[in-house]
Amino acid sequence: MTTHTVFTPRQRMLAAYEGRFSDCVPVAPEFWCYLPARLLGISMIELQRDLPHWQALQATFRHYGCEGWGLVGPTTHPDWGPRAKSTTRWLSAERLEVTYTLTQGGRTLTSRTLMDVREPAWPLERYIKDLDTDWPIYAEATLPPVEALDWRPVQRALEAVGEDFLLEVAIGPTFVDYAGNEREGDLAQVVVDLMRREAFFRDLQERYIAHLVEKTHAAFAHTTCRVVYVSGSWSNLSLLSPTLWRRWDQPVLAAVAQAAHNCSGLLHSHVHGKCRALLPELVEIGVDCLCPFERPPGGDITDLREVRATLAERTTFNGNVHTVETLIRGTPAEVQREVEEILEAFAGSPRVIVGTGDQVGAETPDENLWAMIETARRLGRRSGTTT
Repeated sequence: MTTHTVFTPRQRMLAAYEGRFSDCVPVAPEFWCYLPARLLGISMIELQRDLPHWQALQATFRHYGCEGWGLVGPTTHPDWGPRAKSTTRWLSAERLEVTYTLTQGGRTLTSRTLMDVREPAWPLERYIKDLDTDWPIYAEATLPPVEALDWRPVQRALEAVGEDFLLEVAIGPTFVDYAGNEREGDLAQVVVDLMRREAFFRDLQERYIAHLVEKTHAAFAHTTCRVVYVSGSWSNLSLLSPTLWRRWDQPVLAAVAQAAHNCSGLLHSHVHGKCRALLPELVEIGVDCLCPFERPPGGDITDLREVRATLAERTTFNGNVHTVETLIRGTPAEVQREVEEILEAFAGSPRVIVGTGDQVGAETPDENLWAMIETARRLGRRSGTTT
């Protein structure tokens, strides 16, 4: 006899990550900064400084009645590592400059961030100017031993979110992102660094992988999380060559995937930009869910049936509705058509989540968001589920 079980948003996401059917295909727009701020009626500065991000997402997912995912991470005990300090300075009524310092052994590293009432913060200055003198301090601050991590805020967030959406534990970025996020000169400089100082970064990569593996084990040991997350803003073929990706980023994802699976957990990875040629390797190393499968021009996902065949029912597909051309500039009918394309390509598969190719922009008309959610709900209903 067929059972009709109603799943929660979190249960629907987990079922998709695990390759199980739920009562319907999850629909999970990437609500990150813009939509929560718009919905809550607060500035971007207030969103980023005054409110836990998971809490803003919870209000947004509840409002739209859809599935989704978000991130939370452990804090570091204040008595560990270099002395950290921050100061703020209002440049105008709309812009705030935040200066951060790390001090150790008489040397101080400085970074500066600009916050704006309308846009997410962006860096003005980064900590690492000199590899030999600055990296040891920065690595000490960002790679603490697991016993220096406090997991209590993570568990409190998981309990507060409950079944409203899938809250994942952020383990860290891929290696190129880690090496470049606080390097003065950004991605261009870190690519030069990796080529000129390979031995230096090979040692750092080994330390970084060991840290992420320990952190993954600790996440599952100290909290009730089911999924860990590895980000990768630069980890794609729009910005890196396949050789650089395989040398520096693939080993990180492979190690975290194995660590998560050893703990009976799951790995979600975020790969912006072009990723088509990387899919076979991402599947092989055991990434359980991958997003956001961007359409051109930002990405290279054009044949969804080919992508499905490559994922081979081993990795879950999440994303693909174009956030600019379709959600912002398109019509509800055009949004509906893209959702239909995704559901047709993955018909009969439990490993699909209707998501967006990037975070939903502030200019997105509500009628387009509702068209995305309602079309996925209408066409993604399953008549029976196996529980």
